[in-house]
Amino acid sequence: MTNSEEIILINITGKDRPGLTATLAGVLAQYHLNILDIGQAVIHDYLSLGILVEIPVEHQSSSVLKDLLFAGHSLQVSITFTPIELDRYEQWVSEKGKDRRIITLLGRHLTAEQIAEVAAAVAAHNLNIDVITRLSGRISLLDRQSFPNACVQFSVTGQLDDPATLRGRLLQIASDKRVDISIQRDDIYRLNRRLVVFDMDSTLFQVEVIDELAKVAGVGEQVAAVTEAAMRGDIDYRESVIRRVALLKGLDERVLAQVAAGLQLTEGAEQVLHSLNQLGYKTGIISGGFKYFGLNLQKKLGIDYLYANDLEIQEGKLTGNLVGEIIDGPKKADLLKSIALIENIRLEQTVAVGDGANDLPMLSIAGLGVAFHAKPIVKEKAQRSISNVDLDGLLYLIGISEREIH
Repeated sequence: MTNSEEIILINITGKDRPGLTATLAGVLAQYHLNILDIGQAVIHDYLSLGILVEIPVEHQSSSVLKDLLFAGHSLQVSITFTPIELDRYEQWVSEKGKDRRIITLLGRHLTAEQIAEVAAAVAAHNLNIDVITRLSGRISLLDRQSFPNACVQFSVTGQLDDPATLRGRLLQIASDKRVDISIQRDDIYRLNRRLVVFDMDSTLFQVEVIDELAKVAGVGEQVAAVTEAAMRGDIDYRESVIRRVALLKGLDERVLAQVAAGLQLTEGAEQVLHSLNQLGYKTGIISGGFKYFGLNLQKKLGIDYLYANDLEIQEGKLTGNLVGEIIDGPKKADLLKSIALIENIRLEQTVAVGDGANDLPMLSIAGLGVAFHAKPIVKEKAQRSISNVDLDGLLYLIGISEREIH
């Protein structure tokens, strides 16, 4: 490029209609111009189109712009032109490799206050919002339940010198404003996840199954106390499993079927598994719960892998022991690694979801670890969390839009 050539940023705004982009691009085509950048967004049928063009020396920019203005007038859109200096353009080109992150806002609805707070936090760390994309469906004001969640994602760029402080601020906003906020690096793995694994109790099921068994056995309070302490991380999970299962000794195995029949799935569980299966993801359960209940769930939801603790039954009664190795936190992480190896994928391509302290090891090694309606200590240590919407909100964190879900 010589000094005689020009770089012009063309901004077109107005009511969208079929053929608009084709008409304007056709004007540029008559002059054989190079398109250096182009971007378009449509909100409620109103278009915002930006085109960065290089106008060669043999063409007068005035002629090009004049023809564009004439076309814009006939299309009833507004067109503005901004000359771009070569040095500024080259600086923009040189920044193509700079860090990019995705910040996702997810809630029952999104407010201007929530977006303002997040945008201010981003600006305070000298990051720039390049693109804002809506992932959720269009919201009907007459039938709000048709799309009960709202989700947008910010694509932000810039050198982030203090990730922990930004994450802490976003967590505070999430807590104060009742919105889920996730931040993740925008790398080659973000949109190439291939495996999603779930904890079972209080994640796919609404309850801790062992608590339900304990109620029938008449030891509900004792077991619930140990369960709660384990989920908070106050006691060793392996020890808690041994102690809780021991309290079930003598329970008739027919109770398992009775409890299984009454278990309720977490809201959004069927939707998220159906969508993941339709989109070709591999799915799994890695649980400290019980295999008996996982087998029913695996069949119902079409889950590929199941790992859970196996209750020992003799003469129709629970013995109070488990068969085989106990699945605790470290074992969950090992099993995630094993499934990834079987599927020949990298850990960066995996997603793990859970609610308890025993889930943290697998959440920490997964490419995307998500604490779901988790205890405070788990939410604090996990990189991302869902607290304000149902389990199907996970699809948005993976980067799946509403139009891909249905």
